[in-house]
Amino acid sequence: MVMTNVVAAASRSARLPFLITAILFSQLSACQAHAAADKNNPTPVLVELFTSEGCSDCPPADALLARLDSSQFVPGAYAIVLSEHVTYWNHLGWRDPFSLDEMDARQQEYSARFRLNSVYTPQMVVDGAEQFVGSDRNALERAIQGFAARQKIPVEIVEPRLQNGKATFSLRSSAANGLRWYAAIAADATRSEVSRGENAGRTLHHTAVVRVLKQLKRNADTQEFSLPADAEATSSPGVRLVVFAVDAYTGRVAAAAQSIINR
Repeated sequence: MVMTNVVAAASRSARLPFLITAILFSQLSACQAHAAADKNNPTPVLVELFTSEGCSDCPPADALLARLDSSQFVPGAYAIVLSEHVTYWNHLGWRDPFSLDEMDARQQEYSARFRLNSVYTPQMVVDGAEQFVGSDRNALERAIQGFAARQKIPVEIVEPRLQNGKATFSLRSSAANGLRWYAAIAADATRSEVSRGENAGRTLHHTAVVRVLKQLKRNADTQEFSLPADAEATSSPGVRLVVFAVDAYTGRVAAAAQSIINR
């Protein structure tokens, strides 16, 4: 009996390294599979930049937004970017041609939610829940990584079209209570010559400049919508339609999607 126990113990000891190796290999395979899933199905994260052509601190933030959009440098995330130009710099020598009162109002809402003393540019807001100076790449990466780890409600933009001064589209998503749905038309501005103000003499470049932002009235899984789209806003190539939903109580983005609009 003693000899049998010794043999059994020896057998178990011999199998132990194999079992440890098998467990480690299994964990590694699971991690690799998870990483592959993240790469193939990145989580959409909404990144809004409040900016102005009248602000000399804004061009570095504009450039950072462009790099994020083109290279998608945060693994596991699909950054959907919007450049939102405010008007309150317009009285200091240069009127930003892309500035909208609606962007001022939106930033004021964020200022109240984040309990800031005042609005400022450049300001980035990620998924409606975290804000920081828009040229801070480290803060941007940390924020996107954090929100990419949170599940989003799937949403699909169906058949976006530009017709007769309107952008028409449908949405496909599971209905959810307590959400507010928004849609934006955005287009790149690849060459803007600034002749006065803090950026006088500079040629500025902007990515996904918001031309229209409207709240949608949505009450069904699939529903048709339209947004006004003037000729100037849609003359550049690659006009984007961005749709997102926010929690009505926290303001956090719960769903987001982007599509290039067909003419």
